[in-house]
Amino acid sequence: MVKRWSIKANENKSTHVTFTLKRENCPKVALNGNQIPQGKTVKYLGISLDRRLTWRTHIFAKTKQLGLKFQQMYWILGRKSELSIAHKLLIYKTILKPIWTYGIPLWATASNSNIEILQDIKVKSSEQ
Repeated sequence: MVKRWSIKANENKSTHVTFTLKRENCPKVALNGNQIPQGKTVKYLGISLDRRLTWRTHIFAKTKQLGLKFQQMYWILGRKSELSIAHKLLIYKTILKPIWTYGIPLWATASNSNIEILQDIKVKSSEQ
């Protein structure tokens, strides 16, 4: 099938994840005769997908990314900054908000406890 589509896949950079709620190991997958390693998570287009689609990995990655970005920008967004609220809001909407909203329609099925983690970070960053 790969030859018919004229696509060359790199088996060394590939990982397969079987999305399931079962705990046992999933079947092995081979591409061009080479076995592809099985992973518990995979990152695709910036979204971390885990085996059970809990979105926990993705939400923790976004939480960390938001925290680091906010630390870098605290001097301009913090309480002691003389920047106007309108300009702070503009910075928030263009830099911080896209970090936590990217892929939101996909991971909206995450458990409430995982989503609350992101909401806490969002509230903390907007209070500053």
